[in-house]
Amino acid sequence: MPAVPPQHAQQAHSNGTGTPTPASPPESRRTAFAEGVDRLRAAAVTEPGRLRIIGALLAALVVAFGAVTAWQMTDRAAAADDVLHKSQPLSSAAADIYRSLADANTAASSGFLAGGQETAASRQRYEEDIDKAAAGLVKAASNSDPDSPAAETVTKLNGMLPEYKGLVERARTYNRQGFPVGGAYLRYANEKMQKDMLPAAEDLYKKENQRLRADYDDATPYPWAAIGLGVTVLGALVWAQHRNYRRTNRVLNHGLVAASATTTVVLLWLVVGHSVARAGLDDSYDHGVRSLNVLHDARIASLKARGNENLTLVARGAETVTVKNAKGEDEVKDAYDNSFQTDMNTLGKGLAEAAKLADDDSGEQPVTAAEGNMKEWKLRHGDARKADEDGLYEAALNKVIGSEGATGECFDSVDKNLAKALDHEEAEFRQSAGDGLDAMAGLPVGAAVLAVLGAAGAVLGIGRRLSEYR
Repeated sequence: MPAVPPQHAQQAHSNGTGTPTPASPPESRRTAFAEGVDRLRAAAVTEPGRLRIIGALLAALVVAFGAVTAWQMTDRAAAADDVLHKSQPLSSAAADIYRSLADANTAASSGFLAGGQETAASRQRYEEDIDKAAAGLVKAASNSDPDSPAAETVTKLNGMLPEYKGLVERARTYNRQGFPVGGAYLRYANEKMQKDMLPAAEDLYKKENQRLRADYDDATPYPWAAIGLGVTVLGALVWAQHRNYRRTNRVLNHGLVAASATTTVVLLWLVVGHSVARAGLDDSYDHGVRSLNVLHDARIASLKARGNENLTLVARGAETVTVKNAKGEDEVKDAYDNSFQTDMNTLGKGLAEAAKLADDDSGEQPVTAAEGNMKEWKLRHGDARKADEDGLYEAALNKVIGSEGATGECFDSVDKNLAKALDHEEAEFRQSAGDGLDAMAGLPVGAAVLAVLGAAGAVLGIGRRLSEYR
């Protein structure tokens, strides 16, 4: 028998007219992903499928709430820690640099006025101020970013400090030898201090204050993202329990109740804890930092006034300035005495502001005492200027740097009382800022742990309902 040729699996079919029609193409195979999507779509319309989706969303929301809370409160706690342990101490250190430089300049002029009989106490005070300024610059340099404006200012001051010391030493040397050029060197040193060093130190002080204000701005805003997400999570959990009640008539689902409880605890902890922290930080600024800034400025003004008072006698009319008098007429005055009057006005305004900001007797008492010292200082300075203008230089000198009844006693009293007020306000700042930081302690970690527990409760609660379908 002849062999039969192999036949194709698909044959052409007749359309009834004798003409064969082509066979239909084979169906294409569906991908696993498409089949998975179809299965999920089919499961989503069933109650077990819906429960699984609800459980996954609730767990994700609870975990997200904990994560956002931990993130935002970690940032705020870090900023509050910087306020307490970094930026505010650096701001005070910058003010101390300014104070040390200004006081060193005052001590140098006082020693110069004493001539060859410069006291050991005056010399020691000058050296201690220079050492404190140098130590403050080292501290500021170590805590400043290498490329920051503050680091640039510190470098500038580090270069000018040895130059200033050299000028003062030359002035002292010529003064001991009785050469008038010593006064010129001291005036040049004072000019370098007043026009270059103190403005640079003031600029550093302002930069550190800006840094402190930025840390406050990072620490005090409410964590609205975390609070909003927490309210959303609570709403979702309440909706899930209400849905469960409508379908089963069961009042409580233990897992969902546990998730709601942990979410509520975290939300309340977040709101109350941050509110307490914010109140403490705001109090530390209003009754600490603001008072400290005013007192620092007042102390600086008193130091500048004392330096100008001394230089009035050193220059003896060599430096003059033209100003408008009360009648609007030009009047020539001693440049240093004119600056003294300006500094004393600044001091008076600063003490008045500090008295308003003082919130207890311990803070108000030294400020009030400093105001009394300032008034007496002005009276004694007027007597000294009258004696100098009458040609009684030695009498004027004795009224400025003498051992009894001199303006130096008033300056020392003002400085001592301002230092006492600064110590009090510093303690108040540390107390309030520390309370604010403590209010946030443990919140980031606690929120994360409770969120994990809440998510587990939501999953277990939904799982208990799913078990009823098996």
